[in-house]
Amino acid sequence: MCKVSDIRLQPLLLSLSDEYCSTAIVSTMGEHTLLNAAIAEAKLGLSESGIPIGSVLADSSGRIIARGHNLRVQTGDPTAHAEVVCIRNAGRRTDWHKLVLVSTLSPCIMCTGTSLLYKIPRVIIGENHTFRGAEDLFVAHGVQLINLNDSECIELMRAFIQARPHLWNEDIGIPEE
Repeated sequence: MCKVSDIRLQPLLLSLSDEYCSTAIVSTMGEHTLLNAAIAEAKLGLSESGIPIGSVLADSSGRIIARGHNLRVQTGDPTAHAEVVCIRNAGRRTDWHKLVLVSTLSPCIMCTGTSLLYKIPRVIIGENHTFRGAEDLFVAHGVQLINLNDSECIELMRAFIQARPHLWNEDIGIPEE
């Protein structure tokens, strides 16, 4: 069983094997392992009746230093998108320029702007089929953008959008008719 000091992660981790936990929390991780951690955050958000988008922030060795998921519904905060929550959870830092941001979905313009503000040089996204964010801004600012086109991320968002289209439209700023 994993031992995690962050109490909100403990229910999620109860179902994970010790092998996954040691990989996800202790050792250096590759892109897909980091994305799996972001997917776990997305599923946590969905289990809280929120929007299933998750994010992690990792250092140059691949160690996760912050996690976050969309909390807009849970908190009533319209800026509580996964990437912004994750960056907030990282706290005050001076090494932003050495970090990598991973998100299950292509970041919206607000989340893109936040990562550009802190000069995060590398962004990994799970998918951009269900929503294409401000990817052109990343490219224009020299950010390395990697799209993993992950089928689990795509299906998670497709199912959510189909089940709760009004909530999704609210999240991305599409007004009701």
